Amino acid sequence: MLLSGCKEKKTMLFNGKNFDGWVLFADPYEKVSASEVFMISDGNIVVTGKPNGYMRTEKKYADYKLHAEWRWIGGATNSGLFQRIQDGDKIWPSVVEVQLQGGHAGDLLGMGGTALAKVDPFMPGIFYKNRTVEGDIENPVGEWNVADVEVTGTHVKVWVNGKLANEAEGVFTDGYIALQSEGGPIEFRNVYIVEK
Repeated sequence: MLLSGCKEKKTMLFNGKNFDGWVLFADPYEKVSASEVFMISDGNIVVTGKPNGYMRTEKKYADYKLHAEWRWIGGATNSGLFQRIQDGDKIWPSVVEVQLQGGHAGDLLGMGGTALAKVDPFMPGIFYKNRTVEGDIENPVGEWNVADVEVTGTHVKVWVNGKLANEAEGVFTDGYIALQSEGGPIEFRNVYIVEK
């Protein structure tokens, strides 16, 4: 697990001031600018949740540990951390998503035809694996939560608030990292990686 006090060299993906190093993408059919979906307030990323979309890194990454903190605003809504998005920006990209939906943080989704090994399809093009940890691991609405994600080869492991929540095998060995807009407002902060 990636600890905030670890001595490994970390790279901040978000500088708290602007979206340098990021590509903002919102559903083009909604005719809403991505800059109206992803904003910065008090050094945090504020995501409206509507329309759907994501902000992804400009750079692709292979093996890494990702750390991100999030909190729901107003209610436990939906969002996600996308691991290794493949080229071609679209609303439902080829990616492994770490779910941040209320009551499901740590679930894993293989979207856009991205298979999760040994997991039956949830619906066409989507593979879903419920988190394996027992009990409520999420903090209440308005309080900060921590997600730590480790990807090595095709393996993905997820910790939520320090508890191992899930792991699975994907198919991609590199890609972009993204924060999702889906469902409702959410904030992110302290987003960084340690490359392996």
